[in-house]
Amino acid sequence: MKIAIVGYGKMGHIIENSAKNFGHEVVATVDIIAKDATNLVPQGDYDAVAKAVKESGAEGVIEFSHPSSVMGNVNALIPLGIPVVIGTTGWNDKHAEVNELASKCNGVAMTSANFSIGVNMLYKIIEEAAKLVSQFDEYDASVSEIHHNQKADSPSGTAIDIAKHLLANYPKKDTIVTDPFHQRPKANELHVASMRVGSVPGTHTVYFDSNADTIEITHRARSREGFANGAVHALERLTEYVNNGKLAKGRLYKMEDLF
Repeated sequence: MKIAIVGYGKMGHIIENSAKNFGHEVVATVDIIAKDATNLVPQGDYDAVAKAVKESGAEGVIEFSHPSSVMGNVNALIPLGIPVVIGTTGWNDKHAEVNELASKCNGVAMTSANFSIGVNMLYKIIEEAAKLVSQFDEYDASVSEIHHNQKADSPSGTAIDIAKHLLANYPKKDTIVTDPFHQRPKANELHVASMRVGSVPGTHTVYFDSNADTIEITHRARSREGFANGAVHALERLTEYVNNGKLAKGRLYKMEDLF
């Protein structure tokens, strides 16, 4: 498969290696800064991004740029008509807008807060744990996440997804709070706390706490290769499912639609 990578920072380079290891051809790498990218485009020139991808002959795109650029890139890439996997986070409030764009131009894309297969298994584990723990009034719950100090958004998209999976199965909580508390939290508020330090790839923990004990469910990423491998697998499956009719064009899909 011929793949274009939009966003050629650390993750872009790792995705390139993963794609090649899986037997794919990387036909374009597009960035506004990286001098080793095959296509260096001016900041904000999303037409140039689309042109670089189109002229490369790419059959699919993996976008892994920056929250400030993701919407411009996505608006330029989806109308090309080839599958687009969006790895950049920090744009949850725009999902409906992107889905509408895909519908209008018959494009197809998928996104995930986290492409790690382990994290997607974690979501299922949390759902079952929340159902069990919610039967006992003495337990409270919270979520925390730690990432490297170069991450641009906070809290992580994965932490928010974890919180949503928890809320859907934990009736005592119905509101996510990501800001620091300056007063006693209300019983219905689920606190999602963030820390940025060093080069941590990503650690997410759910806490269930009572006077008697604490239950912790943690996922620790050892490296970014798991995210990159997952993104390449996502593009493979999205392309396969669109080609065989299992999924239709004109939509923004999520990880659970593919795995």
